[in-house]
Amino acid sequence: MAQDHHGNKKQDGLARRILVTVAGLALCVAGVGLLILPGPGLLLLLAGLVLLANEYPWARRMTAPVRRQAMRSAAQSVASTWRISATALCGLALVAAGIAWILVSALPFGGVATGSSLIVSGIVLLALLIYSYRRFRQSDGITGTRATVSEPS
Repeated sequence: MAQDHHGNKKQDGLARRILVTVAGLALCVAGVGLLILPGPGLLLLLAGLVLLANEYPWARRMTAPVRRQAMRSAAQSVASTWRISATALCGLALVAAGIAWILVSALPFGGVATGSSLIVSGIVLLALLIYSYRRFRQSDGITGTRATVSEPS
């Protein structure tokens, strides 16, 4: 009986490792793809590495440099009013396109699935823009200085 309990724990550990590996690799692949395409590529890459770091030491070592670069990129994304405006317009355009894809079935790949993914992408983009603005651009109110990119501990 004790042998079966030990065997189940081993299988659960293996199943968890496989699940973490597949999910982490999927996030990493999506992140690399979004480095080329519009989207939060570094953030997805970082999320995948953080997930993989639970199981693999090599992923643990890679998270710090990717985190630093992701924070630098987030700070640069709100460095000027022009960048903020362009990013906000892209987010709103994604949401509008998503609504159009849901409502107009004659569009290529028209339907709820395509439209929903566009809407979610637009909302994620706008949420990341707001986060970056608050983190890196907003004045602290007392000294009037802006937050700087800090090194992760």
